[in-house]
Amino acid sequence: VYEGERAMTKDNNLLGKFELSGIPPAPRGVPQIEVTFDIDANGILNVSAQDKSTGKQNKITITNDKGRLSKDEIERMVQEAEKYKADDEAQKDRIAAKNALESYAFNMK
Repeated sequence: VYEGERAMTKDNNLLGKFELSGIPPAPRGVPQIEVTFDIDANGILNVSAQDKSTGKQNKITITNDKGRLSKDEIERMVQEAEKYKADDEAQKDRIAAKNALESYAFNMK
């Protein structure tokens, strides 16, 4: 789970990790995972994920004191996001093109 405004996770802040395991192998695009983000009045973030076919689920709770950014750090990241907006858009376009090519090749089989 990351917080930030940038297109790539490496440029954002890691808040926490959790894994949804036990999902059976399936063709690309078949698994349906429902992810829910809920933040309460105290700033506690609850993230859950559930596989719609098996019902398997997992969740994580992230409190304000666990890796969260300060207001100054958030402001810095917002400024960086604006500064690198064009680069991030180009990166998203490259990834979209790569994914489209992979999907095309996959569907040709």
